Amino acid sequence: MDVTPRPHASSPDSEPPLRMQVLEFLPALRAFARSLTRNRTEADDLVQETLLKALANIDRFDPGTNLRAWLFTILRNTYYTDMRKRRRENEGLSVLAQQDSNVGPSQDWSMTLQSLEEALTHLPDDQREALVLVGAAGLSYEEAAEVCGCALGTIKSRVNRARAKLLVLMGASDTADVVEGDAIALSAAHGGRGGES
Repeated sequence: MDVTPRPHASSPDSEPPLRMQVLEFLPALRAFARSLTRNRTEADDLVQETLLKALANIDRFDPGTNLRAWLFTILRNTYYTDMRKRRRENEGLSVLAQQDSNVGPSQDWSMTLQSLEEALTHLPDDQREALVLVGAAGLSYEEAAEVCGCALGTIKSRVNRARAKLLVLMGASDTADVVEGDAIALSAAHGGRGGES
């Protein structure tokens, strides 16, 4: 008779690798949260809430599926739930639109980054969200569509419209007008890391 203990799916031995994988996506989650909230402090709170929810429900994650898309979906849903709650409580959305009160940049690339951040605030929410997911967070179009709960063609359309509008808002006629160090703008100009399919 075999008395070797069988590991359970929720045993501590199986959890750490998945928990460590969750932490690998922290920078991308922060970038996405910042694009949604437009406020560094609120973005950090949103990421923290997302991680708490993800870790509390880690046993519900289906191994073999897309962990990154699962985390981005949790973050996105948390953000929109919080927004609806704020509206119901009649607190208004003025806090979400506040800009950081940092000292003005002294270098050209910093000014371009500030210009990019300003231009991003003028994009419609759905276009900004799609662009950041594909451009800054590095999700594929398929993953971004899964996170946003829409069709692949819809995401591609949103990203393309966002790219075009962003370049116009920044006064750039083509990619060469964008500073090389600007990852989001370059990604927007080049079609993002997700690639066209």
